[in-house]
Amino acid sequence: MKGCFLCELPALDPSNDPESLILARGALSFVILNKFPYNSGHLLVAPYRHIPNYEDIAVEEHAEMSVLTGRCIQALHKEYGPQGFNIGLNQGTAAGAGVPDHLHSHVVPRWGGDTNYMTTVGETKVLPEALEETYAKLRPHLSE
Repeated sequence: MKGCFLCELPALDPSNDPESLILARGALSFVILNKFPYNSGHLLVAPYRHIPNYEDIAVEEHAEMSVLTGRCIQALHKEYGPQGFNIGLNQGTAAGAGVPDHLHSHVVPRWGGDTNYMTTVGETKVLPEALEETYAKLRPHLSE
């Protein structure tokens, strides 16, 4: 769909994946770095199909998104050693969805005492590395 980055970026040739920050492509869904991460390694898992609601996901899409989420967790464990994860989705703007028309899930690595909520309190974003560096670390684990 025009104007939806979750539709437009995976429609590009896979040779553009580093610039698009796409880490992995499945048959029905893909993994992309969040351009506005809560923490380094914040990933999005989305179906290629432009659908707004969880109940509209096909069984095959759901299964592949689950497999990709597991692969994301493994890659993040290997590279960052987080102590936990937030895994979930926000359906609709009332639930906080930044892209309400294209369902996607978040995989956010977490550490005790991380600064995840600093943006809420201090209107400041703290990230210890650039997105390109995160991409370079995670791509080898997810492109297999």
